[in-house]
Amino acid sequence: MTDQGTPEEYLDGYARILLDACATGRHLTRAERDALRLRGERAAEAGIGLRPLVRTHLRAAQDVRAGMKHADAAHLLAAVEQAVDAFAEGHERAQYLAVRQEAAARREFVDDLLYGRSDLGRLAERAERFGLLLSHAHAVAVAQGDEPYDDGYPVTRQVEQALVARFGDRRILITTKEGRLVCIAPGDQSDLLAYFAKQAHAATDGGRVAIGRAHPGAGGVVHSYEEALNALDLADRIDLEGPVLHAADLLVYPVLTRDRQAMADLVGSVLGPLTQARSGAQPLLDTLTAYFDTGCVAAEAARRLSLSVRAMTYRLDRIHKLTGSDPGDPVHRYTLQTAVVGARLLGWPGQDL
Repeated sequence: MTDQGTPEEYLDGYARILLDACATGRHLTRAERDALRLRGERAAEAGIGLRPLVRTHLRAAQDVRAGMKHADAAHLLAAVEQAVDAFAEGHERAQYLAVRQEAAARREFVDDLLYGRSDLGRLAERAERFGLLLSHAHAVAVAQGDEPYDDGYPVTRQVEQALVARFGDRRILITTKEGRLVCIAPGDQSDLLAYFAKQAHAATDGGRVAIGRAHPGAGGVVHSYEEALNALDLADRIDLEGPVLHAADLLVYPVLTRDRQAMADLVGSVLGPLTQARSGAQPLLDTLTAYFDTGCVAAEAARRLSLSVRAMTYRLDRIHKLTGSDPGDPVHRYTLQTAVVGARLLGWPGQDL
C-alpha cells in the first residue's frame, strides 16, 4: 500500500448523504452504503489508517450539524453511525484482503525457497521483501513437536515474538513447513539460532530442534534446510539424545550409509554371531550401544541398562566370545562401534540386512 492522499479526499458525497438522510429521518440506502464501503476500501488501499479517517468523518459531521435545523439534526447521530460503519466495513475488508494476499505471497516465497524452485535472481529479489539477503550465507533451524504447526498458530506467534523482542530486525524469517517450525537466519548468528532452538523446544512442549550448517546463496538455504530435516530423521531412526541437534556433528552418519551394502556386510559379519545368544541379538546390541554411548565406562552403562556391574561385565565377555572382538580392546572397539552404528541405521536385527 502507498499513501495517495489525505483522509479528507475520501469524504466525497458524505455530507450530502447525511443531509438527505436527516431531512426525512430515513436510514441510508443500499446504494449509499455501497458507495461508502467502496471509499473505505480505496482509503485502505491508499495506506490511510482507520482512526484518522473516522476522526475526519466525525469532524465533517459536526460541520453538517452546524448548518442544520434542530429537527433535522435529531437524526444526525444515527445517520453518522450507519455511514461510518459502512465506511469502516469497506476499509476492514480491504485490509483483510491485503493481509491474505501478503500471507499467500509469503507462503509462495517460502515454498519456492525451501524447495529450490524459481529463478535464483528473482528469488533473491523477493527475499529482500521478507528481510533476507540471499547473497549472504544462511543457516536453517527446524523444530518438530508432537503436533503439526502452521503460520497462524499460537506456538508460531509465540516463538516469533520472542525472537523479535530479543533480536529486533536481524533479517530473520520465522515460518512453518509441513507442520514444523522453521527459522532462517544469517549464518554467522549462531546465538540467534540457539535462542530459536530454546524457545521452540519450550513452546512445542519438549519438541526437538535441528540446525543445519550455514551455506551461501538461495541454494544454500535449501541445503541447510535439508540437513536439518535429515538430522531430525536420523534422530528418530537411531534414538539420538538431546533436544538440539547440529548437522555439523552428524556428518559421519551419511558417510556410513552412503554404501548401504558395505554397511550391511559389516553388520552381518561383525554382529551376526550375536543372534546365537539365548535371548537373541537385541539385548547384547543394547549393551554395546550403552557401553559406547557412555565412553566405554562399564559402571555407567550398567546403570543405564538397570544392570549390576557384574551382569554388564558378563554381557561384554559374552559379546567377545561370540564375535571374537573385545569391546575393551582399542583395536576391536572401532570396528564394533561402527557396526553398532550401522545396525541402528539399518534397523537390525528387527529388519533383515
